[in-house]
Amino acid sequence: MGVRKKIRAQQIKEEKKQLAFAKLTGCPTSPRKMRIVADLVRGVEVEKALQILKFNAKEASINLEKLLLSAIANWQAKNEDSNIEDAGLFVKEIFVDSAGMLKRLRPAPQGRAHRIRKRSNHVTLILGSKNVSN
Repeated sequence: MGVRKKIRAQQIKEEKKQLAFAKLTGCPTSPRKMRIVADLVRGVEVEKALQILKFNAKEASINLEKLLLSAIANWQAKNEDSNIEDAGLFVKEIFVDSAGMLKRLRPAPQGRAHRIRKRSNHVTLILGSKNVSN
């Protein structure tokens, strides 16, 4: 293995140490409703994002708050010697993908049926650190 390749591998390893992520799979909320709340916290510092989610009236914010707390705990597990306040954590990426749908039939007039699609989603949240040199 070349010297440059080893150096680059070490750089990537250090960059990954600064990142922490958490995934929420199969959340029974439509992706559209979840994206509205996810857009509020994208790029925001962790403390401010927690306050935004705590006082938001939408139901999706409860699940995102738990996910953010989980990502913070994952960052702490990776960086046991570092302090959260000094790290300057922020929500680097957050994206919402659609998951499987539950398809149901609702009776309609004249013997017909309407299809009801109960949507769900997957959320991935990645935290980044502003202070690279910890």
